[in-house]
Amino acid sequence: MTIETQMLVDRSPSVLMKRAGRIRRSFHWQALFQGGCFVLIECMIFAASTLLLVLGLPLFLFLLLAGWDLTALFAQLGNLADHYRTAEPIARYLFASDLQMAFLICVGTLAFIRMPTFLHRLERGLKKSEVSHG
Repeated sequence: MTIETQMLVDRSPSVLMKRAGRIRRSFHWQALFQGGCFVLIECMIFAASTLLLVLGLPLFLFLLLAGWDLTALFAQLGNLADHYRTAEPIARYLFASDLQMAFLICVGTLAFIRMPTFLHRLERGLKKSEVSHG
């Protein structure tokens, strides 16, 4: 004797029609894995390049202001380090928190600006791999 259980969802006509019209297709696990790896690699490249751009921007700006003279740049950095060392602890904390917030704002802004290009490149790469597998 078998026990047959049915739920209300099983009796609904849309589910029954979906089950009757379902065609068994083979699932491409390799294509799914390759697509996932592609997306992961592209996201890592996007994140790394965004961070490197944000970290390199102050160096470029300071070198530009120093007239591309490394001696003047390091003199200004030494001056900044001396002021930081002699500052009160609360001033150090506020300076560090301001730098962190400026960094996060710059990263977020640059990521937001670069996002449409990144998504277009990701879509183009996924379509290309879909055509080669399909």
